[in-house]
Amino acid sequence: MNDIRRLILFTRFPQPGQTKTRLIPALGAEGAAALHRRLVLRTLRTAEAACATLAAQLEIRFAGGDDESVRHWLGDGYHFQPQGPGDLGQRMAAAFETSFREGSHATVLIGSDCPELTPETLISAFRHLAQTSAVLGPANDGGYYLVGLARPVADLFREISWGSERVFAQSMNILARCGITPELLAPLSDIDRPSDLPPWQRLENLEDSGDDCLSVIIPALNEEQSISPTLESVRRERPYELIVVDGGSKDGTRAFAERLGAKVITVKPSRARQMNAGAAKATGNVLLFLHADTVLPPGWKDVVSETLNRPGVAAGAFGFRIASRIRGQGLIEWAANQRSGRLQMPYGDQTLFLRRSRFEALGGFANLPIMEDYELVRRLRHHGRIATAEAKALTSARRWIQTGTLRTTLINQLVVAGYHLGVAPAVLARFYRRTRGRSS
Repeated sequence: MNDIRRLILFTRFPQPGQTKTRLIPALGAEGAAALHRRLVLRTLRTAEAACATLAAQLEIRFAGGDDESVRHWLGDGYHFQPQGPGDLGQRMAAAFETSFREGSHATVLIGSDCPELTPETLISAFRHLAQTSAVLGPANDGGYYLVGLARPVADLFREISWGSERVFAQSMNILARCGITPELLAPLSDIDRPSDLPPWQRLENLEDSGDDCLSVIIPALNEEQSISPTLESVRRERPYELIVVDGGSKDGTRAFAERLGAKVITVKPSRARQMNAGAAKATGNVLLFLHADTVLPPGWKDVVSETLNRPGVAAGAFGFRIASRIRGQGLIEWAANQRSGRLQMPYGDQTLFLRRSRFEALGGFANLPIMEDYELVRRLRHHGRIATAEAKALTSARRWIQTGTLRTTLINQLVVAGYHLGVAPAVLARFYRRTRGRSS
């Protein structure tokens, strides 16, 4: 028999007004959804670390949203499953039933609202299930943050007052009636009510206080001709983490990236989706989104730290410079740096960087086929200043060379204008690809 372990994460797609509703009086609908996003991604990283140690399967069961929206948010690298109909108990029972039917001999189910949860706690739960039929992680509010079973116990999820302080006690009584003495983990705190917020805020402040752990995220697709100098410029400063998110390259992009020490993951081709997937995997407290054909300046790590530590700064970018001589280069660079510095509207080829907490709270890059960087910067401007550093990143001249300086500039401006006029992003993306493709 296969030694199958499965960890199931129960969560909800973060729709304002439908997520963390008990926190809305304190945080507002958007604030409650923002907190939920951060808790889910924190729990997901914890779950992945435990599964890597245990060689366990990870399954995400979601409510709200749909498969596409959840994958855009969290990436393609997980097994997603809708929670299905019924109350919480019925949905949990169905998840356990399916897991055991598919061959699991130990299944653990967790929620996404316990920031104190650690990989070690999850590992401990699975180890207990090698000796006993059930394990519970009691929550300080009278519920539980974890339930694990080594065999089906359908009664455990019936006639429970879900959402009340009686959940844990009722569950213990049911297990006793079934002749099961569960192993109990250390009590932890959930974030459900306004009174639960102070411990979370202390943890949040602690994590946001440093910028020493910097994750570089590079979306790529068939970039073997460009990505090596980009990766070398990153590696010179020894970042905490380097992630290349490949969109299904047919060339040697993945091999180049792996050879130069990057962690490589693959998702469907879409720059926004790729960058979100990289952010979901990232464990640093600062995220830097770098195009595969852009080279970072010397000392870029110190520049990021200094920029983000300025008062009132929500995000930063590097100045803009084209790597090769082209016609009209000085004017293009001047216009880009004016837009970035004076209007606080840098584009993605200037390498956007910000604290992970802010990126997660905002929901990452929107599900757009084009203008995803522009849209994120517009949202970020509501939260602080977008600072442009004096140091300049070198962007490849290939698009101007392939399409022509005037034509490239005109296409870019038409896309921006169309976006502001409400033209559908899918239409803009087709226009962008068609007009550039004809001349290249």
